[in-house]
Amino acid sequence: MRHETGVADAAMEAAIDAVIDAAIQEVNHRAHGRMSDRFRRVRRQSRAIAEPLSAEDCCVQSMPDASPVKWHLAHATWFFETFILERFEPGFRAFHPQFRVLYNSYYEGVGDRFPRAQRGLLTRPALDEVLAYRADVDHRMLLLIDALEAGEHAPPEGFMELLELGLQHEQQHQELMLTDIKHLLSLNPLQPAYQEMPESLRIAEPARLPLDWHHIEAGVVEIGHDGPGFCFDNEKPRHRQFVEAYQCASRLVNNAEYCAFVEAGGYRDASLWLSEGWEWKRQLKLEYPIYWQRDAAGDWREFTEYGLQPLEPHRAAVHLSYYEADAYARWAGARLLTEAEWEHAADLLQGCGREFFGVAWQWTSSSYAPYAGYVPPAGAVGEYNGKFMVNQYVLRGSSSATPLNHARLTYRNFFPACARWQASGIRLARAG
Repeated sequence: MRHETGVADAAMEAAIDAVIDAAIQEVNHRAHGRMSDRFRRVRRQSRAIAEPLSAEDCCVQSMPDASPVKWHLAHATWFFETFILERFEPGFRAFHPQFRVLYNSYYEGVGDRFPRAQRGLLTRPALDEVLAYRADVDHRMLLLIDALEAGEHAPPEGFMELLELGLQHEQQHQELMLTDIKHLLSLNPLQPAYQEMPESLRIAEPARLPLDWHHIEAGVVEIGHDGPGFCFDNEKPRHRQFVEAYQCASRLVNNAEYCAFVEAGGYRDASLWLSEGWEWKRQLKLEYPIYWQRDAAGDWREFTEYGLQPLEPHRAAVHLSYYEADAYARWAGARLLTEAEWEHAADLLQGCGREFFGVAWQWTSSSYAPYAGYVPPAGAVGEYNGKFMVNQYVLRGSSSATPLNHARLTYRNFFPACARWQASGIRLARAG
């Protein structure tokens, strides 16, 4: 009876997951309602993410690739001030002239910027002043948005496009806030929790799901964004690619499976690793994933947003680099999907596959490069994606830290092969 109940629970979880996957693919094509309400919601969410943190938490930078939460809060605001208020607000005056430099991330067209690796040194302005900056820019932005929604005049050319980009940009930083603070707290010997674990998670253990393989025929497939709904410029144009027949895993690699790789000596077998990955692993003396550790009894535990917890065997393995994902795939007698395969499979398997969205970004074997016919936008906004198309790999899907209405089928995330502080996991493929 227990076995039958477990099978039923697994089937129910798979059905729910499939519905979520399908809904996420469609959510960006729905009407968003009043833009002023959406603006308020997105901006409030960033504040909500920072709410459990102290001022000290918000100021510290754990590594050059991460940024302090305070900087994220200010930079997202800087985007609206620099690209929208400066251009469209009558009688524009900067909240603070030096903020243009302090919170410029990488836009050469805007001017000088403060070094990325030194953002944690910015004890001033204090968090309260950053929050005052947000409140000031919010007020001024809403004056513009409310006037447009009241029909006082037509939107100026480019205003709505930049507003949408600013909101999507802030949602990207909301995910980065969560992953950056997790990395920071993991370095503290006290192993502090970002938040208390909800009661529902205390009593719910993921069902053990079989790893099945979906056969997908060879053919010409279309990938990339086309039609209504927002997309970043790197998702265009929609185009055709030929894919050979392949098999796509029904779910992500879980902790138990990755643990088997670790305990079988996967981190000590050079034959499984790309040369560059092996050297990276060797220099860092890595033997297991970034947030794993053994307790006194030798059991595996994992640092989570809820603090240090027992490693849950049937949850997806996350926070893996491309190097680790590729080595595991080779050990498992499989490989990583290309991004064309991933997008085609995620679209084709609606109702059948699971964990395409909302669990972990999934490494693909595709280098981050422009699609045929890609043209970056003119001006500083054109620096958003195009200039990073080198030495990085594409990840697809979305993670548990991704805002729900920020994910979509054609989204192209990208990170260098060594990145592992993001919530990234593994979906396997093999020959058809």
